[in-house]
Amino acid sequence: MTPRELAALAAAAPQVTVAVLGDFMLDETWIGAVSRIAPEAPIPLLSLSSMSRRAGGAGNVVENLAALGARVIPLGAVGPEEEGEWLGRRLLSLPASTGHVAVDASRTTPVKRRMVSDGRQLLRVDQELPAGLSPSAEAELLDAAMAACERADVFLFSDYAKGTLSPRLMSILLAETRRRGVRSLVDPKGTDYGRYRTASVVTPNRKELETVTGETIRDRGSVHRLGERLRRELALDALLVKLSEEGMLLLEADRDPVHVAARAREVFDVTGAGDTVLAMLGLALGAGLPLTEAAAVANRAAGAAVAKVGTAAVHWADLLETTGNSPDDKRLDWSHLGAVVATLKKAHKRVVFTNGCFDLLHPGHVKLLTEARKLGDILIVGLNSDASVKRLKGDSRPILAEGDRAQVLGGLDAVDFVTIFEEDTPERLIEAVRPDVLVKGGDYTEDTVVGSTFVKSYGGRVALVPLVEGRSTTSMVGRMKEVET
Repeated sequence: MTPRELAALAAAAPQVTVAVLGDFMLDETWIGAVSRIAPEAPIPLLSLSSMSRRAGGAGNVVENLAALGARVIPLGAVGPEEEGEWLGRRLLSLPASTGHVAVDASRTTPVKRRMVSDGRQLLRVDQELPAGLSPSAEAELLDAAMAACERADVFLFSDYAKGTLSPRLMSILLAETRRRGVRSLVDPKGTDYGRYRTASVVTPNRKELETVTGETIRDRGSVHRLGERLRRELALDALLVKLSEEGMLLLEADRDPVHVAARAREVFDVTGAGDTVLAMLGLALGAGLPLTEAAAVANRAAGAAVAKVGTAAVHWADLLETTGNSPDDKRLDWSHLGAVVATLKKAHKRVVFTNGCFDLLHPGHVKLLTEARKLGDILIVGLNSDASVKRLKGDSRPILAEGDRAQVLGGLDAVDFVTIFEEDTPERLIEAVRPDVLVKGGDYTEDTVVGSTFVKSYGGRVALVPLVEGRSTTSMVGRMKEVET
């Protein structure tokens, strides 16, 4: 998915309403230092320095949707203890959150406590007493969920086998969503997939598919065979099998299987990646994307999620930062520039801007771009159009057409986005980007850099990068002419 497509989806997110019913859990992280062994037993002694909390399980799906800007309806149950009170308050206080969290006196809110030192997890302590919903809590949730069906564009079920998704709830709600034409997505758990019958999409991972079918997966062919069999048995519209570093396999009724390749990312933690997939898949479908495209953007979101440590929500800026694997992905049209920049700045990304003709890329250009990228999180390059270069440099230029120059720039790791402008100066482009840092070569002074006064007026800065001696496009063209003669 290109930056302009991501920008369009980000812009549509606030108009998408997503209901999430499932097992709410509390994730706590206890952070400290280990400097010695406990005197009473041969175990590390953690000296606690801080503790953080966030919603886990189905709550993490809600957190992801809120971070992406969707209108979310959280539906679930918690226990009456302090942890449950905090969790319910958290989920209902998120932006654009209008759901219902039942307090069930017969339940204990599931809590996962992770002890961490020097970035390493030492121990996890789970606090839970598995129990189904009480009749009163089930009735309360059913009423709220039925009302949510009237407002939701898509309905998500996040199953962590903690007892919230009872067979009765699932049966009634899957029938209601299908009757209303609202897509229903299920992130499954356990071996009883009969509860998910007639759902629109179910999203097991490889291990879950093996567990429910009782067979070992040896290759992608066996994923296809077992997944398709399960899809038919449950009368699903589609099955999306998550294959970790191998991406995903989408099995849709009456269509050929589609393999969604994973993007290479350094994996720090897979915690919550499945929640991110469910959230993004639901949002994309709710916004009207076809299932194949929704699966692709969900796969991209999963790649961003595993690059984070612990249970953490993915933002649009995280996805825009993963678009640079292909030079073509980096080409950004003016019509989408504002949405992309706004998304990056909302996530507190430091935006750097530079511009030029970049005709016949040379070491001086590479140094400029490399040094510019070090000054922030995102580097946007303004590229003079062919007509603009011709007016500035003469009829013999450019040597390379604007599309080729954009392609070459996009191939550099330092460059995040390239946008072409028609004017002789980038003044209007700089006003649209409002960069935190404006960069030019050392042959300029701050006063002569176009846009410097504007950038400094709102607190931005201008940076000058020293030139590489004897390296310029003009000198290269001159030497080429000498060779020809």
